[in-house]
Amino acid sequence: MAPTLILLHGWGFDADLWDRLAQALPGHSITRWDRGYFGRPAAPDVEGPVVGIGHSLGSMLLADALPPEAPLIAINGFDHFTGPDAVPLRVVERMQSRFAEAPIDVLTDFRARCGAPPVDTELDQARLIDDLSLLATHHAAPGQRRILSLQGDMDPILPICLRETVFPGAARAICEEGGHLLPMTHAAWCAAQIEEFLCR
Repeated sequence: MAPTLILLHGWGFDADLWDRLAQALPGHSITRWDRGYFGRPAAPDVEGPVVGIGHSLGSMLLADALPPEAPLIAINGFDHFTGPDAVPLRVVERMQSRFAEAPIDVLTDFRARCGAPPVDTELDQARLIDDLSLLATHHAAPGQRRILSLQGDMDPILPICLRETVFPGAARAICEEGGHLLPMTHAAWCAAQIEEFLCR
């Protein structure tokens, strides 16, 4: 049985992030999970073998949620976000503090740094602030699963020291001039890397 691809977006986005990449992966069974930041949470049950494809925070969440034998493809992803070899904790703490007073401004600023437009829909502030806490403190335990890390060479969110060290032992590929939204901006490149990984 061919595995189902489970797609999970990162902080401040939703399942629509995957539109271009899903189109670039014809012939695969695909299920999109959604954290519900904009009121549409979804994590449907999937039977049979799966492969996780996570973007940014979605990679860390899938590393914890997937069965231990399920491969993981981390796009602009990480197993931890803050730390001495990562993003300074004060950056997330500042976002948390500002979010309590101006959530739309914080989200808009973050999406702008990623290269995405603002959202014009109602926010689930509780879900967004909960996952900011995960960015601040969580460290995934990916175990012995097969992992592919796809990173953008020009990512404005993840420092190079983090991009080079996440998911120790993972296979790695770097998209030259790619930023933090590779599933949207470089969908064909991501799809080619994914197909090659799945054939190994």
